Amino acid sequence: MQDTYTFKEIPSQRPNTPLLDRIDTPGQLRELAAEQLTQLARELRAFLLWSVGQTGGHFGAGLGVLELTVALHYVFNTPEDRLVWDVGHQAYPHKILTGRRERMNSIRRKDGLAGFPKRAESEYDTFGVGHSSTSISAALGMAIASRMQGTGRKSIAVIGDGAMTAGMAFEALNHAGHLDANMLVILNDNDMSISRNVGGLSNYFAKLLASRTYNQVRDSGKRVLQGTPQLMALARKTEEHFKGMISPGTLFEELGFNYIGPIDGHDLPLLLETLENIRELDGPQFLHVVTTKGKGFAPAEADPIGYHAINKIEPVPPSKPEPVAPKPSKLKYANVFGQWLCDAAEADDRIVGITPAMCEGSDLLAFSQRFPDRYFDVAIAEQHSVTLAAGLACDGAKPVVAIYSTFLQRAYDQLIHDVAIQNLDVLFAIDRAGLVGEDGPTHAGAFDISYLRCVPNMIVMTPSDENETRQLLHTGMLFEGPAAVRYPRGTGPGAEMIRELAPLPIGKGRLAKEGSGVAILNFGTLLTPALEAAKSLGATVADMRFVKPLDEELILALAEKHGLLVTIEENAIAGGAGSAVTEFLNSRDVSQPVLQIGLPDTFIDHGKHGELLSSCGLDAEGIKRTIETRLERMKYNQSLKAVQ
Repeated sequence: MQDTYTFKEIPSQRPNTPLLDRIDTPGQLRELAAEQLTQLARELRAFLLWSVGQTGGHFGAGLGVLELTVALHYVFNTPEDRLVWDVGHQAYPHKILTGRRERMNSIRRKDGLAGFPKRAESEYDTFGVGHSSTSISAALGMAIASRMQGTGRKSIAVIGDGAMTAGMAFEALNHAGHLDANMLVILNDNDMSISRNVGGLSNYFAKLLASRTYNQVRDSGKRVLQGTPQLMALARKTEEHFKGMISPGTLFEELGFNYIGPIDGHDLPLLLETLENIRELDGPQFLHVVTTKGKGFAPAEADPIGYHAINKIEPVPPSKPEPVAPKPSKLKYANVFGQWLCDAAEADDRIVGITPAMCEGSDLLAFSQRFPDRYFDVAIAEQHSVTLAAGLACDGAKPVVAIYSTFLQRAYDQLIHDVAIQNLDVLFAIDRAGLVGEDGPTHAGAFDISYLRCVPNMIVMTPSDENETRQLLHTGMLFEGPAAVRYPRGTGPGAEMIRELAPLPIGKGRLAKEGSGVAILNFGTLLTPALEAAKSLGATVADMRFVKPLDEELILALAEKHGLLVTIEENAIAGGAGSAVTEFLNSRDVSQPVLQIGLPDTFIDHGKHGELLSSCGLDAEGIKRTIETRLERMKYNQSLKAVQ
């Protein structure tokens, strides 16, 4: 069984994994001899390549922490010892070793395994993960609880994949050092963001710094020098300077951690020895391991960003198939945004593009190359991205913040205090609005209409297709104040794109279909199923375009001519666009039945986007069925009143 694979070498059939097949719990893993773990790691890598090749999913990060995962479950008594993963993309090997091996073919599918650690799924998933940079805070909380309960269990946080760029991680490090918490933080440095110094000398010093002898001498020296503060300070500075010469860990030492590393995160014997030594140490420990994202799969090692996740790998056909004319591909909404931003920046040199670590996901690569001086990737620092935009707007720039709906939640205070209160000219391009499919509830943009429309000075736009997205982005760019355009993941209905940019009138919707009896007010990209449902119902459909400000004139006209108004949105019903309509009607003393269709008051689990829409009643059939049920109830109530 080999150590490195190419596409052609990924197993098309389940590989032979005799050692791995014996492991259903980490307890069984710990029964193996240490000498067997290298072979186990090879089998685990082959199995991971095969299983993700069958299902698709997050790829590179799991391959990078494979040896570390084996070592952690071997050395520590999980689940009693708390292992907390940051950036849950890393957790596939962890799932395989913790009783979920035979269910990996269900990962990210409806009713299958989640793509991230999930407490309800396994006792080994000690903390649910979706966003990054939460592991140190969570592990610190667990360490404090252990201290309160006197259990002596260990808390280990594994943070990586860029998550150390977020301020929350450093806030937790600072607090943990202050409390002298009994915990271990492992930095999985998989992009060499801190140090390239990995080799025999650094590995030797790392083992020395983690050894019991060194730490006994260190602790004894502290006790001896406690009565002489000047000598204590001199000894501490001497140790810091010594470590600073051989490692990049001075910052973590200043925060109160005992820094160890950097070490090779793929050297399994070294990992075992280092972790066994650290396990015996008290207080905050920091282990720096350097890994290769995508380790063991040559294309992923060469392109770790491109192979962060993959689709299902189809078998290589035995012979070259006849060429088939490709179907014209639909634009993804992110592509619409990326093209618009380049066009807008070409015409207006005030435009600046900002993203919190989502360059590729938000399709900003072309912009970053064409306008490098006006492009800022601030890493996983959503709060900073918004206040940076506010500062730019203060001095005449036109910042565009490209951010996922679920990530903007992390910068909500900055949106209100730093942008909206000051009425600054910032445009938010909100990607992944609505359900996101296989990534599940941690990544769903289910709340942005609700949390944006209550903020004064904001305008909130909900385009129904690709062309409207482009034109409303232009509208928001011309608006002098905070504005937001929300659009979903994936492709649209294939609307004809109008190259010319023309602003749409703010706060004005349009009639998409005229009918009678029922008026459907659509907010966003569910216009196509709304029109399908309206066709069989003979209903009117309005494409509202704006949640804030509402097209009040259109709503009043529809209420006057129809017996039932129906609002549709891919957002939580609570506080959403439908609530805005009912609030407006109430303010005008208009007594009108309103049916609100949207996301229910629950977190929607993972699955394909279409499956999830159907389960929420947001496909054409579901919309039609819900409206018919309300009409039948209204008819029954009217007949009941007539009898009375």
